[in-house]
Amino acid sequence: MTRFKLYAAIGVAAAVTAHLSGMDLPRSAGTGIVAPVILAATPRFVIGLLRGARTPGSGERPGAAQQDMSGTEFEDFVARIARGCGAPVIMTPLTGDWGVDLIVGYRPNRLAVQCKRQSRPVGTGAVQEVVAGAPMQDCTQTMVVTNHGFTPAARRLAELHGCVLVSGEELTRLGSTIRRLTVSNAENR
Repeated sequence: MTRFKLYAAIGVAAAVTAHLSGMDLPRSAGTGIVAPVILAATPRFVIGLLRGARTPGSGERPGAAQQDMSGTEFEDFVARIARGCGAPVIMTPLTGDWGVDLIVGYRPNRLAVQCKRQSRPVGTGAVQEVVAGAPMQDCTQTMVVTNHGFTPAARRLAELHGCVLVSGEELTRLGSTIRRLTVSNAENR
């Protein structure tokens, strides 16, 4: 009720000010109606404007925030995204993981994920590791996720083996990619 009274007082003040400035009566009344509406919408507009300013544009690098993470923090970041998709996630130990950092989804069609936080493009080694390690971890699908990009040779090798590559520019779509790969697995359970 107090907010309504405040907006009403602002409307009356705007109408009186407009009329005293020389506006005719219909325009002054219109100003008295529009001013509180604009004032009420301003906080939502400003919040939306600030959120929009934080959203990376098409020319910006969405993976830039991941540049400051350590390798383990990047694995945690990818695991949080996978868990957010409703998929179970197993984080493998740092040693003896057969080149698989995360195991996502349900048997028999689990997804083996290799996470690479690097300052240069990821080469064929990461694809080789996850493709070779997937059967050792009882996984049938493979993925390499990086904050950077991939070399052309890594892309060719991944295509040959059906390994999904997610670069830093595609990190914003990682959740939908994981969902697409694991949703059929959940339905088959």
